[in-house]
Amino acid sequence: MAHWVRVAAEGDCPVGQLKGVVADGIPVVLANVDGTVCALRDRCSHDEYPLSDGELDGSHVVCRYHGARFEACSGARKALPAVRPVQAFPVEIRDGQIWVDTG
Repeated sequence: MAHWVRVAAEGDCPVGQLKGVVADGIPVVLANVDGTVCALRDRCSHDEYPLSDGELDGSHVVCRYHGARFEACSGARKALPAVRPVQAFPVEIRDGQIWVDTG
């Protein structure tokens, strides 16, 4: 069942940037890939560090601690040392606000 939570204003996550937020107690990293806002669980699957401390490189979220890479909108693992994906969440922009479905 869908459970939409407002997490930020659209302007809080500019193009090419990451932003850490909390949605219903779940740490989430927002990534603005060329104007499309994506959301992943804010924990690297390699060693549980926050992905929001990293950077956005094109469409990849790069963990600053060990260099693991994930596709920003799907959570797919793209580079070692991570071997598992991270959870992705649906995102909607409504009236300039970013909503994440944690359901």
